[in-house]
Amino acid sequence: MAAKRYPLDKRFSAALSTTAYAKLRALNERYQLSNNYLLTVLLENLDDIADDAKLDATFQRFIADYGAPSGGMANKEGD
Repeated sequence: MAAKRYPLDKRFSAALSTTAYAKLRALNERYQLSNNYLLTVLLENLDDIADDAKLDATFQRFIADYGAPSGGMANKEGD
C-alpha cells in the first residue's frame, strides 16, 4: 500500500541559523522527512512537544537578546 501524501498548502522562504539548520538536518537523517514536513510536524504538534512555560521563556530571552521586529509577519492579522 502506497503512503499517503500530506498536503502542504502554504509556501514561504525561511532563513535559519547554522545551529537550527544543523538540527533540522539531524532530524532529516533520523526520520527521512523533508525540511517542509519536519517543520510542519514540529509546528503542528508544538503544544504536545514543548512545555508552555519553557517555550515562553525561550521566546522572551530571544526578544531580550535580539529584539522583536517592528513590521512584517508579526503585525499581520489573519492567515
